[in-house]
Amino acid sequence: MPIFMVERQFADELDLDAAGADGVNRINADENVRWLYSFLSADKRKTYCLYEAPSPEAIRRAAVRAGLPADIVVEVTDRLLPDASLSPI
Repeated sequence: MPIFMVERQFADELDLDAAGADGVNRINADENVRWLYSFLSADKRKTYCLYEAPSPEAIRRAAVRAGLPADIVVEVTDRLLPDASLSPI
């Protein structure tokens, strides 16, 4: 399944607890989307999230349903390592 990086900008500081994450994961499952993990900016207002999904549209549908922004959705295929080699994701 394709892998996507999603950039999200929040108006306020993100405050997601286990119950909230469970709700997001249930919505994602309905759209055949799997949240792998996220990076959180120091000010807690921006996230960079890695997902498995059939399409960017599936991620956007899940985000709308969960009430989350999905400002930028980019398919990624490889990791560039410090030795300049490429590693498939």
